[in-house]
Amino acid sequence: MALRIGFHPNNLHLSLAARWPGAFADFDPEFVPYQEGRETAAKLAAGAFDIGGTGSTPPILAAASGLSVIYVAGSSPRPANGAILVNRQSEIESLADLKGRSVALVDGSFLTYFLAKGLEEAGFELPDVHRHDLLPVPSRDALRSGAIDAWVAMAPHLEQSLSSGEFRVLAHCGATIPNRSTFWTISERGLSADVIDGFASELARIGNAIQSDPEKAAALLSENGTEVERRAWTRVVNERDWHVVPASDVILREQQAEADTLFCHKDLATRLEIATNTIAGNS
Repeated sequence: MALRIGFHPNNLHLSLAARWPGAFADFDPEFVPYQEGRETAAKLAAGAFDIGGTGSTPPILAAASGLSVIYVAGSSPRPANGAILVNRQSEIESLADLKGRSVALVDGSFLTYFLAKGLEEAGFELPDVHRHDLLPVPSRDALRSGAIDAWVAMAPHLEQSLSSGEFRVLAHCGATIPNRSTFWTISERGLSADVIDGFASELARIGNAIQSDPEKAAALLSENGTEVERRAWTRVVNERDWHVVPASDVILREQQAEADTLFCHKDLATRLEIATNTIAGNS
């Protein structure tokens, strides 16, 4: 039976795996495209695919909704993958200046956690800002027009927007949060320990192949695009650590810390115990 792997544009590991020759060949894979990571839990619950990849926040929200989340693997931390941007001429100079302001982001993604931790550093909480749930391009346009005061941006839109010179960085993701991609399923999909371990191993192999041939990866990501797009993707690929590791206690502890933060910021109604979400086939 084919392993159905969901992929969306913001998860570059699986987007590239869907294009990479020979990827997951031993699994008779079926790659299932969808629009964005926040849909992953609903797609898994509906049986649209068996496993997917997102930032750190969607599996936490999935578990909070009652799904039995199984963490399979995680990427390396990505300190350069997020930043809070403001207009170059904005009067906002620090995170403390965001209190009462309007902030655009893909809410319910890792950007929510990043914003929460940033606001904590300034002594505030998520309810102290006005969040606007917007996709990256509408967020950029809203910041440009002055409709919102700040934008929590992610790669590759972050790099593309900074290159225009219209915006400046208020805060880098840096070490504020681990900012890993997480690869996960739910128990209802019935994946065996062997399949889960094999998926993590193959994804690690593909990550190493991407790291070794960034030009090939950029060409696949910019297929039918312009030379400018290919060069932009080459920069994105070169700046990222593509290593993948099986889910571990370290990753579980990071997820627990995020769940605790979201609870404290009133984004989770109840405290979530990540340790109750089994890692099948891993220790």
